[in-house]
Amino acid sequence: QVQLVESGGGSVQAGGSLRLSCVVSGYTYGRYLMAWFRQAPGKEREGVAAIDRDGRTTYADFVKGRFTISQDNAKRTLYLQMNSLKPEDTAMYFCAADTRGGGYPLTPFTYNYWGQGTQVTVSS
Repeated sequence: QVQLVESGGGSVQAGGSLRLSCVVSGYTYGRYLMAWFRQAPGKEREGVAAIDRDGRTTYADFVKGRFTISQDNAKRTLYLQMNSLKPEDTAMYFCAADTRGGGYPLTPFTYNYWGQGTQVTVSS
């Protein structure tokens, strides 16, 4: 059974930092495309960053230069380092895995497994 479990969310002031983690179980980690998405109340889920099996990364324009996606295959863990946080970064953050292959990195429909989410709140 595939499980993705996020942690690391919280409340910070603008300009602060958080690191999100997503521990994966149930399949061989490191073979598939992984990503972070976020969803704010009343808004659609949007792609934040993705990383493929070769370590190539893709970022949404609104986080370039501020967020860094990485993974530790030995720990079966995906990370999202978030710096220079803004109030507009407030959302529920989800990690996702694509075990089917062939999709676009920042498109939600690419992914077939999702975590339950971790809340990030940035105050001004």
